[in-house]
Amino acid sequence: MTKRELIEKLADQIKDLSLKDAEIIFNTVFDTMTEALAAGDRIEIRGFGSFQVKERRSREGRNPRTGDKVEVDSKRVPFFKVGKELKERVDQT
Repeated sequence: MTKRELIEKLADQIKDLSLKDAEIIFNTVFDTMTEALAAGDRIEIRGFGSFQVKERRSREGRNPRTGDKVEVDSKRVPFFKVGKELKERVDQT
C-alpha cells in the first residue's frame, strides 16, 4: 500500500474530508512521528506497535568487493516492534 492509497482511504472513511485535507492530516501525523523519533522519543500506538531509536555502536566491517577492513561509524536507527494485537491479526489471514 502506498502513501497515496492511504490518503485516499482516509478521505473515503470521512466523507466531508477532501483529498487535500486528508493529505495534510496524514503528513502532519507522520511528520510529528519523525520529529519525535529524531528527538529520541519513543512512540507507542496501542494495538499496532511501538517505534524507538536504537543506538548502533561503531564497528569494523568489510568491503564486500575487496575484502578490505572498513570502519563503520556509530549511528542511530529507527526500530519498530510489532504489537501483540497486530501480530495476531496478521497471523489469522
